[in-house]
Amino acid sequence: MQSPYWPLVSAREMRALDQYTISSLGVPGELLMESAGRACVREILDERPGAGPIVVVAGTGNNGGDGFVIARHLSLLGVPAEVWLVGDRGRVAGDAAANLERLSPLGVRVRSDAPAPEGPTVVVDALFGTGLSRALADEPADAVGWIARARSAGARVVAVDLPSGLDADTGQPLGVAVGADRTVTLGLPKRGLALEPGRSLAGHVRVARIGIADETPDLEPLVGLWTRASAADWLPRRPAAGHKGTFGHALLVAGSGGKTGAAALAVAGAHRSGAGLVTLACPEGSMGILGTKCTEAMTSGLAEGPDGAIGPGAEKSILELAAGRDVVGVGPGLGRSPATCEVVRLVTLAIDRPMLLDADALFAFSDDPAALRSRTHPTVLTPHPGEAARLLGTDAAALNRDRIAGACRLAELTGAVAILKGAATVIAEPGGRVLVNPTGGPVLGAGGSGDVLAGIVTGLLAQGLPAFEAAALGVFVHGAAADRLATVRGDVGILASEVAAEVPSAIAALAVASSREPFGAADALDFPEPG
Repeated sequence: MQSPYWPLVSAREMRALDQYTISSLGVPGELLMESAGRACVREILDERPGAGPIVVVAGTGNNGGDGFVIARHLSLLGVPAEVWLVGDRGRVAGDAAANLERLSPLGVRVRSDAPAPEGPTVVVDALFGTGLSRALADEPADAVGWIARARSAGARVVAVDLPSGLDADTGQPLGVAVGADRTVTLGLPKRGLALEPGRSLAGHVRVARIGIADETPDLEPLVGLWTRASAADWLPRRPAAGHKGTFGHALLVAGSGGKTGAAALAVAGAHRSGAGLVTLACPEGSMGILGTKCTEAMTSGLAEGPDGAIGPGAEKSILELAAGRDVVGVGPGLGRSPATCEVVRLVTLAIDRPMLLDADALFAFSDDPAALRSRTHPTVLTPHPGEAARLLGTDAAALNRDRIAGACRLAELTGAVAILKGAATVIAEPGGRVLVNPTGGPVLGAGGSGDVLAGIVTGLLAQGLPAFEAAALGVFVHGAAADRLATVRGDVGILASEVAAEVPSAIAALAVASSREPFGAADALDFPEPG
């Protein structure tokens, strides 16, 4: 792995990498199983709070085989351990069977019934790995329940590869899933470990580099997660001789009667992310308050309707303004009247500049999102799940069950870079890259946060970043600013305006991140990374 960028693999991709390592590179599967088990032992001992026993809850497949290796090495270290084999012993085959047989000479107990959940200090979840594709039921589901009771009784839970019952691709539980304190994922992190609720169920994640190839001649994972270093590589450069014209001029079309705050927050986001100049175009009736709130921005009044939102005739002014700007962001607090939506559709399809569409601008395309494909310049969309679901003709719950697929569908439908906001925001470009964002948390669950993000991404576009990189970096910085505030003040009661104000400090901290991180220098790495 040469880049400080984390590949996130699907179950299918992980199987292909594993098979390539064994068949083409000639690495025996039994050696990989041995390496996996030994890597897990170190992490298990780090979680062990005392001298009590360890229970390995093992399935009958290769994940169980990793568990048998773990039990053997614990025994050789003098650590009391036993195995609860969940399933028919006759179904254990291949490398797993060989490792199961190696337990007998060491006197490691292999039981077929559940021990008392109050006994172990550590429970190792080695039931199922990435191969699981069905909801857990019967004895495996009972075993997950037993692990939960053991954890409630004080045991620490360490999952092998990923918590059993978790969909490796979506992060969704397949019926029931283990909640772990630590997960040791093997080779590369799986997509479900970066997405909620999988991210929370996995606890602290370590990546064990056990010798599985990161890519094959035919496969290079397209989904990834930026580290601080990879995000820092895309920070716009600030030359010493730079001036306000050097750093781009952004036009924001935002605000309406009763929603001037959204426009002001978007302007703040654009300024704080480094745009040299910002012009705010808003309804005439909102000019007074927004001129006062946005003292660093230029303002321009637009024709408005009786509802205090932009109305017929505003399109001419917007197009004239856009002609002299580098990028246009449309939508925060704009309103959803038919007249406003018509203006948004007209200007969006006519402007020959990079554009960002947020909030009410997305609503204007609810009936025909594919119309956006006719735009000839880069477009970024910033929907929350409800807005994305409306564009895709589904509902938010269904969309959140597979957020990566949802973001990709939206990007393909519209021809735009799609930012699917939420816990673990997903950024997707048509037919290409996908990133899952590691920053941000409950702090961002406050009104106005999305307006700040729209401004940040618009500001980065104004500075010349390509659409995908501007979208991903904007999301990363927005979340990092929120994380910095949460570290000092907790995650309750922080305002969107305060997040905007913290963006320059987040960028400054990001700027000192190393451009290289030694992925190959250790056999276990924190995912995504400390801090």
